[in-house]
Amino acid sequence: MKYLYFILIFVTFGCQSVEKPKKPDNLISEEKMVEIMMESYISNAARSVNNRKIRSYGLKLDSVIYAKYNVDSTQVSNSNNYYAANLEDYESMFQTIDERLKTMKKNVDSIQKLEEANKSEEEKVKDSVSEESGLVPALQASSQDSIE
Repeated sequence: MKYLYFILIFVTFGCQSVEKPKKPDNLISEEKMVEIMMESYISNAARSVNNRKIRSYGLKLDSVIYAKYNVDSTQVSNSNNYYAANLEDYESMFQTIDERLKTMKKNVDSIQKLEEANKSEEEKVKDSVSEESGLVPALQASSQDSIE
C-alpha cells in the first residue's frame, strides 16, 4: 500500500505539461537562422582543428558571426529555442544545413583535385627542365650520405 501512494505521488508530479516557448519579438528568420547555425558549425570545426592559432589572433568566432548577421547571443538563443520546439521544422533546418555543407565539401574537394592536377603538371615541367639542364645527377649526388 505504501508503494501505491509513492507511485501515485510520483505520477502526479511527474506528469507536467510542457509549454512551448513563446515566439520572441525579435525572432530570426528561418533562412537567416540556418546561415547562422551553419557558420557556427564551421567555426566550431575550425576551433577543433587549430584553436591556438585562432586564440593567437584574438578572434572570437561567435562574435564575428553575430556581427556579420547583426544579431546578439540572446536573440540567437531565443530563436533557437523557438525553432527547436517544433521538431519537424527544426529537422528540416538541419537537413538544409547538411545539404549545404555537403555541397561545400564537394566544391572544396573539386578545387583541391584541380590544384593537385595543376601542381603535378608544374612538377612535371620542373622535372623536365631539371633533366635538360643536367642538374638532376648533381642533386642526387649531393644528397647521398658522405659518411658511407
